[in-house]
Amino acid sequence: MYECTLCTYSCKHKGDLKRHSFIHTGEKPFKCSLCTYACRQKNNLNIHLLTHTGEKPHKCAMCSYECTTSAHLKRHLATHTGEKSYKCSLCSYACTTRGSLKRHFTTHTGEKPFKCSLCSYECTTSGSLKRHILVHTGEKPYKCSQCSYACTDSGSLKKHVLSHTGEKPYKCSYCSYACTSNKCFKKHLLNHTDEMPLSEASVSILAPEVKIIIITKDR
Repeated sequence: MYECTLCTYSCKHKGDLKRHSFIHTGEKPFKCSLCTYACRQKNNLNIHLLTHTGEKPHKCAMCSYECTTSAHLKRHLATHTGEKSYKCSLCSYACTTRGSLKRHFTTHTGEKPFKCSLCSYECTTSGSLKRHILVHTGEKPYKCSQCSYACTDSGSLKKHVLSHTGEKPYKCSYCSYACTSNKCFKKHLLNHTDEMPLSEASVSILAPEVKIIIITKDR
């Protein structure tokens, strides 16, 4: 049995111990010859190289989806099967990935492991912290290809692009009204509360304040 002198890790093979030691030393011996990427395991380098070749060897048998790793394919297959194998032990929440379950669990613990080094901001995901950092740097990485508009997140850019295309994806089923934002759509639906059946389907698409209006009315 091979044991690490810096932590409690132990293994049966010397090679495994050597790979483990990279965690402590920070060494990344496997380097990409096409960019600055480096990693601790050869398998990770092989997966990275696919980003240069464009190859996606893992293919879904049920649709045209293709990806670079078996883990990504497994997560994708859950969209077909509806399987949610990761379940919360504290509530009925279930999801398709371990990462999603880990993020959900912070709603129970109140933990916010990602902290800003420039202010007191704390959050539950690395993505949220990354977006917050842009407040300090002033960087706006999402840029419109048709004008000078730039913003900090992909959602805002997507909404902005609608101003160029004229597309209005939110369409009312009670009249010809259409708009570009979910917020405006919910406000518009207030005009049709008399026409709406009190069903779970119709209530679920409305804002919380609309639910109160409908329920109060039926009483």
